[in-house]
Amino acid sequence: MDKFVKLTGVAAPYPVVNIDTDMIIPKDYLKTIKRTGLGAGLFAEARFKEDGSENPDFVLNKPAYRHTSILVAGDNFGCGSSREHAPWALLDYGIRCVISTSFADIFYNNCFKNGILPITVTPEELEKLLDDASRGSNAVLTVDLESQEITGPDGGKISFSIDEFKRHCLLNGLDDIGLTLEKASAIDAYEKKTATSRPWA
Repeated sequence: MDKFVKLTGVAAPYPVVNIDTDMIIPKDYLKTIKRTGLGAGLFAEARFKEDGSENPDFVLNKPAYRHTSILVAGDNFGCGSSREHAPWALLDYGIRCVISTSFADIFYNNCFKNGILPITVTPEELEKLLDDASRGSNAVLTVDLESQEITGPDGGKISFSIDEFKRHCLLNGLDDIGLTLEKASAIDAYEKKTATSRPWA
């Protein structure tokens, strides 16, 4: 998993409340267990028309936001079913940070396991960030996980809090497998000891 230390990028405003995982990645894309390629299906029902052409009104189809890496979204983001394909799709598209006033618990935790930073802010702070994000190609935010600050295009800063363990994992690029491998020497020592003391096991 890639480390998340500091991210500077264009932020896209998507002030829709109750964005569920079906909206993030429709069921048609759930046949795969691969984490790659799902970016094409991100918000597919909103991004594309029935004939497959792009919906020009959808924010990620607008020229200024085609390469966004930060999403500023409405309340209760990631609700609905617990599919991990949702953060997979966001990450594959290039989004490394989602900012909202609240997240569904399972989606929130799945983000950390996949290298995405979900940030919870107050409604007042969200309004300010949505205003920043509405500036098109000038909608550049810097998210600093070490200092736990978001810096807007005008230099204004918003502080955010994060669980220290989750912060440690993102800063060091540790998913569940990476955390286990940190204990590799202890695991090896235990297995060697067991092989000697219990050779029949």
